[in-house]
Amino acid sequence: MFFTYLRRELRRRRKAALVIAMGLALGIALVITVNSVSAGMTQAQGKVLESLYGLGTDMTVTKAADPDSASAERPRFKFDARGDEKEQSSDRVLVQGFQSLKSSVVDQVAEQSGVKDAVGGLSLVVIKVNGQFQRGEFQQAPGGGNRLRGGGGQPQGSVRGGGADFDINNFTVFGTDVAHPALGPLTSSKITSGRTFSSAQGNAKVAVLDSAYAKQKKLSVGKTLTISGTEFEIIGIATADSGSSSANVYIPLQQAQTLADAKDKVTTIYVQASDSQKIGSVKSAIQQNISGTTVTTSSDLASTVSGSLSTASNLATNVGKWLSIAVLIAAFLVAGLLTSSAVSRRVREFGTLKALGWKSGRVTRQVMGEAIVNGLIGGALGIALGLGCAYLITRISPTLDATVGGGGGFGGPGGFGGPARRAASDAVEIALQAPVSLDTIVLAVVLAVAGGLVAGTFGGWRASRLRPADALRRVE
Repeated sequence: MFFTYLRRELRRRRKAALVIAMGLALGIALVITVNSVSAGMTQAQGKVLESLYGLGTDMTVTKAADPDSASAERPRFKFDARGDEKEQSSDRVLVQGFQSLKSSVVDQVAEQSGVKDAVGGLSLVVIKVNGQFQRGEFQQAPGGGNRLRGGGGQPQGSVRGGGADFDINNFTVFGTDVAHPALGPLTSSKITSGRTFSSAQGNAKVAVLDSAYAKQKKLSVGKTLTISGTEFEIIGIATADSGSSSANVYIPLQQAQTLADAKDKVTTIYVQASDSQKIGSVKSAIQQNISGTTVTTSSDLASTVSGSLSTASNLATNVGKWLSIAVLIAAFLVAGLLTSSAVSRRVREFGTLKALGWKSGRVTRQVMGEAIVNGLIGGALGIALGLGCAYLITRISPTLDATVGGGGGFGGPGGFGGPARRAASDAVEIALQAPVSLDTIVLAVVLAVAGGLVAGTFGGWRASRLRPADALRRVE
């Protein structure tokens, strides 16, 4: 009887039911769209952060540079006079980012509770000065060929021309532990040409180049790259997933330590936690047990993301969610008022039913049942509309730019050291996606039922107050 009457009433009042369902659908669709865009922002932000510290890295351990140390001095270049040679070059390999840590600290970090794996890396910058000297030519003063100046036996005249023309080139080098290929910044790049390092190349003179740097310098697999007089064979070209790599050149860690005269030293320790829920406790344990180090998690670095990605993320998080809540409240209230209004127009009907023996609770359940069905219909329409909006956003894929840096994130305490410094200055372009998760669909269904309950509560309360005698005196 309940479902028969329900089906009949919904069919008879389908226009009113459709208005109520559409109001709920718009609110639910907005919630789905905002949630999917917010999830896309989080996903995009994750891609930006992966370009800095590598896929699967939960935190990094660094040590702030000592401004009074010798490594903080500016690089000096010396050029000696060498006969008639005009061209000269000199380069320096410097540790960049943070103060060096002993390799034994990597083992200490790995032994901490909750740490699944830890690997060290050495970030370097190579500064190369290359150019040539030009000798000047002595020109005598006009008419002064036989005259002496100041009695010193020197002919009068001046030196014209000559000088020096030097070019300064610098690029970043990252020493990676080839025994742990699944951790570190190179994991955020894909090998698009050649191959990556093998575990047997711990001290081999081989290099993997970032694709942008290789294109700029016209280098390819099979060619060689000279770093401070040492030739490295290029075995692979890597392309960063997010468009901005962590370093220009990657070489085995031992070779990087040799070039920088930093034996058994690292600048950054990349840490992977055994459980994502334990990242906070792992960070606390490392800071407590290994003094002088700074531990930075991805969530710490996320706050430094700026650009249109940050702006859009703030809009989606703040304005979008509050707007969704406001629209939902308005949709629930409108649905409730429309349902209550519909009950008012059915006074004669409900009065007759009560006169036939229907209890107030039965009438209320009937009204709430109709409202919940309207809510579910609105939920289905809202899910379809929300999925359509999410698909359209993904299809268009608007491009957002993001820059990571600022505050204490880079070049100082609290940031990701080493190669992150270079990435911090680059704007990364990210194509926005709008993924819809199962949780969002479940939320939409819950909101649909909640909307129906709210509307049913309004209508049921109105219906329960009707008295048969009063209702039968009214004409619909």
